Amino acid sequence: MSENCCATNGNVMILSCSGGSNVGQLANQAAVEMMQEGFGKMFCLAGLGGHLGGFVQSAKDVPEMVAIDGCDIGCAKAILTHADVPIRGYLVLTALGIEKNKDFKFKREDIDKAKKAMKKSCEGAFSVQPVQGSTAAGCCCG
Repeated sequence: MSENCCATNGNVMILSCSGGSNVGQLANQAAVEMMQEGFGKMFCLAGLGGHLGGFVQSAKDVPEMVAIDGCDIGCAKAILTHADVPIRGYLVLTALGIEKNKDFKFKREDIDKAKKAMKKSCEGAFSVQPVQGSTAAGCCCG
């Protein structure tokens, strides 16, 4: 990748939701593509959720991180908080205007929008979070 917003030589830890809705899977797809482009490395969010020592310590020690939630339920954010891992870069795809549903045919523009927001989140100049008081269905429910 010719443009590395964080100048960390691909050392960004990417933690992505992969929930049972389009936005959960879209978050994961964007994370995979960013890793393939050399932006960073995906890590196992489930390992953090399971409080596996090595996973938690790695997340605490990494210099740059971006956590991506598909919706404002905020599973990735909750996992990091519960594991006492500081949240650095963070974004929620529904806050980018991507509607949560069960249509798993992703639009290229939505993937690109998520990737752009990941880069900005890593720059520290951008954090897309849900609006206070919003409601949403659970990750596995439309």
